[in-house]
Amino acid sequence: MAVAVPRLLAWNSRLFSASSSTSRVSSLHLRPLSHGGKSSSSHGITCKAVEIESSASSSLTAPMRNSGYEIENLTTWLLKQDQAGHIDAELAVVLSSISLACKKIASLLQRSNIVNLTGAQGTMNIQGEDQKKLDVIANELFCDSLRSSGRTGIIASEEEDVPVAVEETYSGNYIVVFDPIDGSANIDTSLTTGSIFGIYAPENRSLFDIDDDSTLAQEQKKCVISVCQPGSKLLAAGYCLYSSSVVFTLSIGRGVLAFTLDPTYGEFVLTHEDIRIPSEGKIYSFNEGNYDLFDIKLQKYLDDLRKPGSNGRPYSGRYLGCLVGEIHRMLLVGGIYGNPKNKKSKNGNLRLLYECAPMSYLVEQAGGKATDGSQRILDIRPDQVHQRTPIFLGSPDEVEKLEKYLY
Repeated sequence: MAVAVPRLLAWNSRLFSASSSTSRVSSLHLRPLSHGGKSSSSHGITCKAVEIESSASSSLTAPMRNSGYEIENLTTWLLKQDQAGHIDAELAVVLSSISLACKKIASLLQRSNIVNLTGAQGTMNIQGEDQKKLDVIANELFCDSLRSSGRTGIIASEEEDVPVAVEETYSGNYIVVFDPIDGSANIDTSLTTGSIFGIYAPENRSLFDIDDDSTLAQEQKKCVISVCQPGSKLLAAGYCLYSSSVVFTLSIGRGVLAFTLDPTYGEFVLTHEDIRIPSEGKIYSFNEGNYDLFDIKLQKYLDDLRKPGSNGRPYSGRYLGCLVGEIHRMLLVGGIYGNPKNKKSKNGNLRLLYECAPMSYLVEQAGGKATDGSQRILDIRPDQVHQRTPIFLGSPDEVEKLEKYLY
């Protein structure tokens, strides 16, 4: 029979411990007695509790930082930012409603093949692009979540013709721009997709900023004016990555954080705090299928990347067809992404308001750079809600290296 241990033990995350006035006993400190010792066991083996001196145990009971038990979810983090005065309660509600929309989209993407949500919708958006079924559904989910939050005044989506003012009953102050499904061409093959968003405060500008020939109604003109702000005025921006994990990455102007969805509890849990993009990287991401359409200066840049460097190795080329996936990888390991203008697309392919400005905001918050080849992306004020722009962004040293070729 094992020797009884006359101690009242309480569970600690690291060991069984008694109160501070008694000795500590750990299951790791139970050992068999030698054959020469007393034992009432038929096998000649018993366990003896080994006391740990209080002086030696102090290090075991010291509070531990970043313990696996210290989990912070997105809701808790938003409440702390509100309490600290970094955001107001209304912005916290808007961000929470966006995260809810992202959870719903993630669930639909995981089941898209099962519930027949793959393939084309049979419609085209304002840019003349074929819409996928989930393009339309994800857009509705975003709009519904933002309307029901009661804190959003204007909603602008890549999938809508013009920005929409929220009904006064549900209206708030914030302006939200978003791309509900980035990389939707990847849906049918179950590859990486994402959602992108940016949040602005209202801006008072004259209606005369819109051409007099415009056929927009007075209310629509006000919405367009409010939405067409430079990225430098963003209050918050982020994206949600739908891949092997669902990752909600966010900045409120105080660095970049990422929350990973725990499918067991349906909560976004803080997993990446204060993300800093490496100053340089060895991965470049361009759609080189358009190489012959690129400017000759850019072609020379790409040619040099493919040559072995001082370490005997060239840069590695990666292209996912999803801006969210490209930027997520870049934030963590560095590199450069480019979607330049070409002979067929004089202004590039990506939308300034819904994609380029929010992503440039995140990259700069993480210490990177973003340019259209001649000026900072965040300094460009859109003239149109669906305006496109060339873009190059990533590690600061890599962007500066590119700029030397372009200028």
